[in-house]
Amino acid sequence: MEVGIDSFAAAFTPDSRAVAPADRLGDLVEQIVRADQAGLDSFGIGEHHRREFLDSAPAVILGAAAARTERIRLTSAVSVLSATDPVRLFQEFATLDLLSRGRAEMVVGRGSSIEAFPLFGFDLDDYDALFAEKLELLLKVRDEEHVHWSGRFRPALTGQGVYPRPLQSTLPIWIGVGGTPQSFVRAGTLGLPLMVAIIGGETRRFRHLVDLYREAGKRAGHPPERLKVGMHSPGYVAATTEEAVKDFYPGWAKVVNDIGRERGWPPMTRRDFEAQMGPEGALMIGAPDEVAEKILRHNETLGGLSRVTFQMNAASLAQERMLQAIDLIGTRVAPAVREKLGAVRP
Repeated sequence: MEVGIDSFAAAFTPDSRAVAPADRLGDLVEQIVRADQAGLDSFGIGEHHRREFLDSAPAVILGAAAARTERIRLTSAVSVLSATDPVRLFQEFATLDLLSRGRAEMVVGRGSSIEAFPLFGFDLDDYDALFAEKLELLLKVRDEEHVHWSGRFRPALTGQGVYPRPLQSTLPIWIGVGGTPQSFVRAGTLGLPLMVAIIGGETRRFRHLVDLYREAGKRAGHPPERLKVGMHSPGYVAATTEEAVKDFYPGWAKVVNDIGRERGWPPMTRRDFEAQMGPEGALMIGAPDEVAEKILRHNETLGGLSRVTFQMNAASLAQERMLQAIDLIGTRVAPAVREKLGAVRP
């Protein structure tokens, strides 16, 4: 199993103080470098187009990290495919693949926030149709140097070449999903690896959806080893569970409740948070041994995982805390998980 980090670039601290944007992005690159040094497998950057975040151009951030890292895979988490041009997105990540000498990936999704749609002139009523068409084009561009294609939302391609080509023979493209059954079936039918965002609640609620993915892939004739499943969840590791909760809860509660006010959710309480830290809850928060055991439970619950990624930065943690957590995940949590599964680092 691969273990990695996914991060946003939050523009504010948990108490709503603005951070210097240049310093924040510099800290983020340092986190990627530290993850590489700590032996983690992947680092992903989210994409947002709103005041609270600085990550509207993930490929640029990852390109800066490519020059300072050696082994870690660099990915989006996620690219909002519905609101971008698939040709341009492919070019950006093909360039990243060359800069990193074959370490680029992308996770693409429809996006859980809607601000990118009016910003780039798309109609939210076309939410799923945009994604389906653009995914078709993205895969065609990945697989063919000269592309013949036509659709509703973009001018046709009539054999134009798309450059540069990546170093990897096939640039990895994962599908990022939430809880929509059709999204799981689509990823399985296409034989694409699946990254499941489990932000809260109980992990077991997603097992039937993962089963739908695997069944759709089998029906489409894809071998089981091609149908990879990853899990992206909020997580944080400190020396003790008490310390982890003290560090993580304030910022996490703020971001969840801020989003909740926009979407009509009830406020999250400390009791809700602690319930999600329980054996069945999604949150991977605690001391290293405790978090490793929870990852192993998630692995069993979902029928086998290829990758688990920690989303820590939504809590707007201080840089020192982030680096310490990355060290603990890389040197304590990931080795414990691999040892238990009898796996070696890929």
